[in-house]
Amino acid sequence: MRILHVIASLDPRHGGPQCAIIHHAAAQSRLGAGVGIASYLDPAARARVAQEVALSRERSQVVIHTLPRERLLGRPLALSAAASLPALVERADWVHLHGIWEPVLIQAARIARARHVPYCITPHGMLDPWSLSQKWLKKRIALRATHRQMIAGARFLHTLNRDEEALIAPLGLNLPTVTVANGVNLGEIGAGAVRGRFRASLPALGDRPFVLFLSRLHRKKGLDVLAAAFARLARRRPGVDLVVIGPDGGAEHDFRARIAAAGLGRRVHLLGPVFGARKFQAMADCACFCLPSRQEGFSIAITEALACGAPVLISEGCHFPEVAAAGAGRVLPLSPEAFAAAMEAVLDDPAGAAALGAAGRQLVEQRYTWAITAAQMLEAYAAFGPGPAARVA
Repeated sequence: MRILHVIASLDPRHGGPQCAIIHHAAAQSRLGAGVGIASYLDPAARARVAQEVALSRERSQVVIHTLPRERLLGRPLALSAAASLPALVERADWVHLHGIWEPVLIQAARIARARHVPYCITPHGMLDPWSLSQKWLKKRIALRATHRQMIAGARFLHTLNRDEEALIAPLGLNLPTVTVANGVNLGEIGAGAVRGRFRASLPALGDRPFVLFLSRLHRKKGLDVLAAAFARLARRRPGVDLVVIGPDGGAEHDFRARIAAAGLGRRVHLLGPVFGARKFQAMADCACFCLPSRQEGFSIAITEALACGAPVLISEGCHFPEVAAAGAGRVLPLSPEAFAAAMEAVLDDPAGAAALGAAGRQLVEQRYTWAITAAQMLEAYAAFGPGPAARVA
């Protein structure tokens, strides 16, 4: 089976989906599929992709098709991509679109329909109520005017968790859904997650335990809740720090202001984006991983933290109830009080924290490796679309 993934950008600075797609594609390739990814990708972004997902080792398995840069007038319709995508789509047995709103996805879907190539769509949480409430009028108009046809022509919607399936049901899209989670590469994590190395690389930490946040610094990630929760914790725990890792998504200035107002500047370490082994080293060394997000599709960062043996404290908006069910962490309401209390409970009980970490590692091994999730997705393609022999020419 030949699969073409299409996404506007693979740059890991844009968030977890970009990292997930290349790993998922590589895992599909290792299971025998021929896999390509079509994306806009400038040289700097390509270097970040290589650093994050070891592209040099996977290049022979997954072919990256760099879409031509759009000219200013053609950008709203992705006209340059529209000229280069037909040759890629024609060679595919399945097209897998990632996202909803980018013009390049509209073009890829149109070309796939014209050539009778089946396609599916992974919204990555973009159709759930919280996401639709952001710039809601523009999105509602887009859904009615252009995106309904793209969505209606898909064989199925790929949701990342059961909550997402329920949240998009009110849209009445009348499409089957397939729930397949993201995964992680346990070999890569095991090689990178060496305890002690992150702490040694950040002398300002000393020997103090630290809470870790690792995600984009965006409003939806709950940085306001994190700042308030850590301020509460800091009053009771003067020997605990907070490490914040991730690119600025528009919320960094506000977060810094909140931390400064609480007088915690020396106890909060903002490191910007961190990739590769150092990311896993931070997860291995932290007292707990904390993500008070307002909305997630399926967070790779949470899954990686579980695989590194970190207790995880996440919000209900992360849509990852399996964490609590497996005894790997806490799923909390989006309140500073709840997160501060959970952080303190983890710090108070080292043995309990170790048990949470062990349960998280076991959960990932059993359910969330790329080999498992890639096989599930290949089964979905086979169930919902004709093979190459049955495809209309």
